[in-house]
Amino acid sequence: MAAPLAERLRPQSLDEYIGQQHLVGPNGVFRKFLETGNLPSFILWGPPGVGKTSLAKLVAAQLERSMFTLSAVTAGVKEVREVIEQAKRQHFFNTKTPLLFIDEIHRFNKSQQDSLLGAVEQGVVTLIGATTENPSFEVISPLLSRCQVYILKSMTNEELQQLLDRALSSDEGLKGREVEVVETEALFTFSGGDARKLLNILDIIAGATAGKITITDAYVTECLQQNIALYDKNGEQHYDVISAFIKSVRGSDPNAAIYYLARMLAGGEEPRFIARRLVILASEDIGLANPNALLLANACFDTVHKIGMPEARITLAETTIYLATSPKSNSAYMAINKALQFVEHDTTNRPVPLHLRNAPTKLMEKAGYSKGYKYAHDYAGHFADLEFLPESLSGTRFYEPDPQNPTEAKIAQRIQELWKGKY
Repeated sequence: MAAPLAERLRPQSLDEYIGQQHLVGPNGVFRKFLETGNLPSFILWGPPGVGKTSLAKLVAAQLERSMFTLSAVTAGVKEVREVIEQAKRQHFFNTKTPLLFIDEIHRFNKSQQDSLLGAVEQGVVTLIGATTENPSFEVISPLLSRCQVYILKSMTNEELQQLLDRALSSDEGLKGREVEVVETEALFTFSGGDARKLLNILDIIAGATAGKITITDAYVTECLQQNIALYDKNGEQHYDVISAFIKSVRGSDPNAAIYYLARMLAGGEEPRFIARRLVILASEDIGLANPNALLLANACFDTVHKIGMPEARITLAETTIYLATSPKSNSAYMAINKALQFVEHDTTNRPVPLHLRNAPTKLMEKAGYSKGYKYAHDYAGHFADLEFLPESLSGTRFYEPDPQNPTEAKIAQRIQELWKGKY
């Protein structure tokens, strides 16, 4: 049986590797690894299908290092220790340190990660981890501190086009077929920046077509609808379901949100991953319309960590329904984005007003630091009319309360009463 197209097209050198130019381009760090042979332990963090495994294999092949491979989904502490013992047996005078590649390292629990520590510290293996999750949340600090973290990005349409061109021009299975590409929008949209997904779709289309293959948006859509089970194998719609879950909560539909929660849990999704998304939703989409949402989401996050499945499903369901049925506001999200955008593009030197500066020394006090500052609690209503922004930004509004929510309507009213139209 022929290997899948994604496997047949796996790059054999950095020059064949598409995407991630910040890592593999002329000045990329991976070029330097191959030039010097000095390879630290590192973690590749990025969405599915962007080349994490391919990059690990390229590094191993071009540095002529033996590589052990484990999947965090199936390997336990026993398997980790067995691999480390094998690696120790490979250590002879002047031999190169073997690599240990762990796919989905975020699924390793603390004891599994602890079992790696000694081998990484002692140089028994050079660890390469691959993860779709933020390593700061999922990798224990002692292990994370011994690894560099490199971020991989979703592939752009231009990069997907390069991959499509290479597949049609170099793959033996496709070169023998007459293929006409009329439209690519559906092909790239369904791929969602995922190279493996693009190649799997091409496999589906080739398998569903006798004779000439004509790629149009309508034909791609039809093929995927007819082969949805194949398209979804190995959880390839993982991110689509997560996206639907987030949008259902944001859209205040508790029934849809619970449905997608059930799909994620039934599919083996890590409950802590879902709990983190709920914390983000509480801040980004509910915010000041219902500040208790963040408290409940945080409590959910802690509870899921403490009790695990299957009981955690109840806590996740409770929090999901609460967030979905809460009033919504993204005012805090918009305020920080607006302020960050302003600060990042602001080339003007805007000194902090003197009356807001500390005066820990006599010289600073003499220079006017802290002079004129009014301690709010000394005034009626614990409020003193004072300028807090740099003078050149006086009256600038970054936060816009959402008047449609009772909680923020009260905030808006208080701001109006205190600042008398300034904001």
